[in-house]
Amino acid sequence: MPRPVERIVDLLDPRLNQIHNMSLDEGRRRVLGGDPADVRAIDGSFALIAVDGVTVRMARSLDRPMRYFLAKRHEGPALFVSDRIDTLQGALDAAGLGQQFHPSYTRMVPAHHVVEIALVGCPDPDPLYTRFFTPARGTLPPDLDEIGRRYIRALAEEIRKWLLWVERESSGAPVGISFSGGVDSGSVFLVAYWTMLQLGISPARLKAFVLDLGDGPDVEQARAFLDESGLGMFLEEIPGRPGDLDAEQTLRVLEDYKTLDVECAAMGLALCKGIRERYPDWRYLLDGDGGDENLKDYPIEENPELTIRSVVDNLMLYQEGWGVGRIKHSLTYSGGLSRSYVRTYAPATTCGFAGFSPYTRPDVIEIAEAIPFASLTGYDVPTLYSLKGEIVRRGVKAVTGLDMTAHPKRRFQHGAIPVETMRHHIGRSEREYRRAFERLYA
Repeated sequence: MPRPVERIVDLLDPRLNQIHNMSLDEGRRRVLGGDPADVRAIDGSFALIAVDGVTVRMARSLDRPMRYFLAKRHEGPALFVSDRIDTLQGALDAAGLGQQFHPSYTRMVPAHHVVEIALVGCPDPDPLYTRFFTPARGTLPPDLDEIGRRYIRALAEEIRKWLLWVERESSGAPVGISFSGGVDSGSVFLVAYWTMLQLGISPARLKAFVLDLGDGPDVEQARAFLDESGLGMFLEEIPGRPGDLDAEQTLRVLEDYKTLDVECAAMGLALCKGIRERYPDWRYLLDGDGGDENLKDYPIEENPELTIRSVVDNLMLYQEGWGVGRIKHSLTYSGGLSRSYVRTYAPATTCGFAGFSPYTRPDVIEIAEAIPFASLTGYDVPTLYSLKGEIVRRGVKAVTGLDMTAHPKRRFQHGAIPVETMRHHIGRSEREYRRAFERLYA
């Protein structure tokens, strides 16, 4: 006889939470209270749900996708919560509620907000959103050395806390970095290497994994970066074949259809599969995701919706999109990196890795938002693009004493394989990706 469906069906894996300064129960208590300062004080990576009668509150960090589906029952509504759309579908099917499901009816908890839902029946009231992270903007002096020092010091502290967490979880475990030799992965590698030395952790446990699908520029860039730092022995190339790229499989893992995110997730899957094949027991992976968003280093000219003023003058535009309550905010997917972080999270978790993106942590973002971009750039696009390399290079030198080469920006999916070859194997328009994604649920 089937079991009755509970009012709340929490399908999140609590083991994925990485909270440094309190217990999981205390984190849930703070989310339940709904006070923004209390939730902001939760230090780490989390996706939490708390219930009091008919009131449900949920909150997540930028690096933890959190989705929900409100189902109808004769006994009253039931809320299903998971990190994945297909998990929600499977749970609804098992509960005999599958006929209600459609992927567009799922909702994403936006990063940096407490979402409150009242389970009071039909019609369902709109969720209430309370922001718990609102960094002050443009408060730092226009001094690149000071900005770099503070930014990389915050990065180092996040990496330090994570490495200590790894030690508690699995003492002596190796640590890998998804590596290209670009500014973000390069700085994460150098700071992780330096931090391990500071903590007395052997850097022999560290590897920089670079994906090579043939003739891509990242392998040579990665070699050059580490050789220039005298750390070439840490590089490990993960080979693959362009023919192994599979758009349909990537769409299943990613559960989204934005072209750049599909391409990035396809490369992430190739890298994670390659590492897993070579190292069946490897678990911990670092990466540089979030670095571009923090320092506003995306080609503005590629997006007709953006101007340099919209990028510079909007709070966390690249992290959150246009924001909750705006016309272009997607209830199904959220916006900005709050949406697209799945390109990093889903390939890693699908392949059994515990990933960490230190540039997504609020204390790091807080420094980035405090940078006076308007005065430093004068709203000049080339000047904006030049800032990231200068800030990070100076900061790495100031904090670690290591020299870092700032190579020109290149997207992850454009480094492991020539762009034309990649698009030959998985190239489609966003409309075609969306149609293929919807067919998965037909």
